[in-house]
Amino acid sequence: MSVVSEARAALGSRKTKRRDLGATARRETKLGLLFVAPWIIGFLVFYLIPMVASLVFSFTEFDLSNPDTLTFVGLDNYIRLFNDPQVRKALGVTLKFMAIALPIGVVWPLLMALMLNMKRLWLKQLLRTLYYLPFIVPVVSVAYIWRGFLNNETGWLNRVLEEVFGLAQAPDWLASTTWIYPALVLVGLWGVGDAMIRLLAGLQNAPPALYEAARVDGAGPWRTFWNITLPMISPMLFYNLLLLTIGLFQYFLLAWILGGPNSNPSEATLFYNVYLYKQAFVYSKMGYGAALAWVLFFMALVVTVVLFGTQKYWVYYAVEEG
Repeated sequence: MSVVSEARAALGSRKTKRRDLGATARRETKLGLLFVAPWIIGFLVFYLIPMVASLVFSFTEFDLSNPDTLTFVGLDNYIRLFNDPQVRKALGVTLKFMAIALPIGVVWPLLMALMLNMKRLWLKQLLRTLYYLPFIVPVVSVAYIWRGFLNNETGWLNRVLEEVFGLAQAPDWLASTTWIYPALVLVGLWGVGDAMIRLLAGLQNAPPALYEAARVDGAGPWRTFWNITLPMISPMLFYNLLLLTIGLFQYFLLAWILGGPNSNPSEATLFYNVYLYKQAFVYSKMGYGAALAWVLFFMALVVTVVLFGTQKYWVYYAVEEG
């Protein structure tokens, strides 16, 4: 009888522990949900519900200024989109600017990070702070600052080019179809501090033993950079490339402020997102604007999937064995 009693007591003890663990797990789950509830509510209210609503609107004729005119039109907005010459023009402007800005936007932060990682650089900590500070300045403020700086008559950049470097005719940055893209790239490069910081962190986390082995083997600076530094920071390069690509697909605010509602000069700043915004909020064609937005989403999604597919060929992820 004593053996049976002990077995029952042990079984009861295990059940009690199981109940206690279950109660603790439920309590922790509820507490965790309570903490993430603001994010979940924000995601539902500001992301998921608007996305679903825009998908529904893309199949309708919806005048934002007159909500009573909502009518279902099926795929008419998408058919109109593919036959709209302004869409092709806006997409061409976007892709042209991406071809210019994407390689520069990847290489420039890398050069800055390499420079700021130099051991003998004077005032290194101050320079890192100064290079990062423009990133935290609001984009609207940046646009108006640069609009004054790039002004053809009173801008400081042209005054420096003419008076210091003796340039006879300084570029008309914001009114020339030739110079508007270099101007936009210049403004964009001013705020790459976040990409630079990520690359700098990658450079500082590279294993010193690899560089010591390279020196012992007699590897020069270029071979060391190509065979050690570049693979070590390739995940950060890939991350920067991904963010920059998506950001260029969404390029809007600088083009809208510097180019104005008419996309000056000569519609050279008629980016896809600018055209989308004008259709949805200037002309109040919310259904057509929603269709434009979903086509943009799928284009960015396809490019993102392609980029993820290529990373296995050039991105190195260190994996510890054991």
